[in-house]
Amino acid sequence: MLLHIPEVLSKQDVREMRRLLDEADWTDGRATVGEQGARVKQNRQLPVDHPVARQIGEHIQQVLARHPLFLSAALPLRTLAPLFNRYEGGEHYGFHVDGAIMRQQGTAQPLRSDVSTTLFLCEPEEYDGGELEVVDTYGTHEVKLPAGDMIVYASTSLHRVMPVTRGARVCSFFWTQSMIRQDWQRHMMFELDQTIQRLRATLGDNAETTTLTAHYHNLLRLWAET
Repeated sequence: MLLHIPEVLSKQDVREMRRLLDEADWTDGRATVGEQGARVKQNRQLPVDHPVARQIGEHIQQVLARHPLFLSAALPLRTLAPLFNRYEGGEHYGFHVDGAIMRQQGTAQPLRSDVSTTLFLCEPEEYDGGELEVVDTYGTHEVKLPAGDMIVYASTSLHRVMPVTRGARVCSFFWTQSMIRQDWQRHMMFELDQTIQRLRATLGDNAETTTLTAHYHNLLRLWAET
């Protein structure tokens, strides 16, 4: 599943985040990946424990915790604190698959990366290049979204960030362990949930929507890992 979620952050939120991020000290992004990833990664990141990363990351997490479309699509069990990256002057990140097992800094609890998310913090016209390319069974998809918009996709997908040849590409990114491990099952649950919501909006609560809701929760009960 490749899902574009628009207007996750307001333009005012984005402006304030960019002000803080543009004043922050960035470090070599290769410090956060293994040997294989370091061969294809050339960008900068904000250190995980940087005060700006913590401040902005907490706000993003609060927004996500009440965002119905993200919750419906990801069915999150745990989400790592958001990270922040910056590409400019030809920087890029070659084809790779995100690591399967991750850990939140300061904890020993592992997180299985099921869902990857990129939240754009700059407008498309601010930079050239920098497209996120995601490869799945349906082909290659280029993603370059307005500031405040977000793309959600399966962490099993091969993907890359194209070189940024003008301006700067600034984004937040993070991973979620879903209650449902398999992407096809999450996709089916998402479509079922969205269908129920549309039927309720047009028909109200009735016997049919109640039955579909019961099937949704029973499937969640069958497949969920907590």
